[in-house]
Amino acid sequence: MTERPATTQRNQPVTVTVTGAGGQIGYALLFRAAAGAMFGSHTPVRLRLLEIPAGVRAAHGVALELDDCAFPLLASVDVFDEADRAFDGTDVAVLVGARPRTAGMERKDLLAANAGIFGPQGRAINDNAGDDVRIVVVGNPANTNALIASAHAPDIPVDRFTALTRLDHNRALAQLSHRFGVDTGHITRMAIWGNHSNTQFPDVSNVAVKGSPLAGSQLDRAWLRDEFIPKVADRGAEIIAVRGASSAASAANAIIDHVHDWFKGTPAGDWTSAAVMSRGEYGTPAGVFCSFPVTASGGAWHIVPDLKMSDEARSRLAISTDELLAERAAVAELGLLPVHHV
Repeated sequence: MTERPATTQRNQPVTVTVTGAGGQIGYALLFRAAAGAMFGSHTPVRLRLLEIPAGVRAAHGVALELDDCAFPLLASVDVFDEADRAFDGTDVAVLVGARPRTAGMERKDLLAANAGIFGPQGRAINDNAGDDVRIVVVGNPANTNALIASAHAPDIPVDRFTALTRLDHNRALAQLSHRFGVDTGHITRMAIWGNHSNTQFPDVSNVAVKGSPLAGSQLDRAWLRDEFIPKVADRGAEIIAVRGASSAASAANAIIDHVHDWFKGTPAGDWTSAAVMSRGEYGTPAGVFCSFPVTASGGAWHIVPDLKMSDEARSRLAISTDELLAERAAVAELGLLPVHHV
């Protein structure tokens, strides 16, 4: 597609490659990215849509609609079915497309199928992406898919890879908003620990409402145990049951939030959640992508240090990281995980 003329007084365009771009999440994501939600009103974007051959026609349809929106910040949009071309010079890679789990499919088969997707994509990013590329893995199992992709990209610092747990974080904020009758903007210091699965632990022990830490009387343990934690962990399944389809729009919104904070920084005094490579922080096993409370500055994520964790929190985190270790072992046993550059 013909590149649009540059607008004066704007930053250089950011090149964003989205995989699975013809799917529901891609459809919900791309228009907001083109409108400036990811990088702000002064940064144009070049969108690269990567699809499998069967999905290319749908991706071309999305590209036509993007063109018809006449977004001032959309510098160009192109569609590819070859990863090397799609990732050429990219600044941000959003890896959405993944093999979903189907009825009767064993977890090891799911991991093997996704290794066949994310391994080659990792190599393509390694060989073709821009020098300062950032990668967010969305397709599930996101944490281990991030591990696979990063392991196949030995020339890219592992800290450039992340897995999305911002959707879980946002879901937790929404439940707390309902509970305390305040806007989500008044709730800070929420944390998601562990795997992006139903073993994750949404932790409210450091949460503040309107700047005030929650008092013990506000922390209804029965509500946290029986309603809050299961609601956050199982929200995706609930939406599928009610809507008849997955949570595409909220996932796309979480991607926007994640990338925006990565580039623009998190607000002072607050943090968010992202799955980053563990080096043993908070007793987690090194060498897996684990969700932590994080801040962003200078284009990098920083795990929030020295938070106090209850015995229950540590126990729940251990359950989730045990799951991550089992996923890593399963991929390694299949010979699909090369030695990682931690």
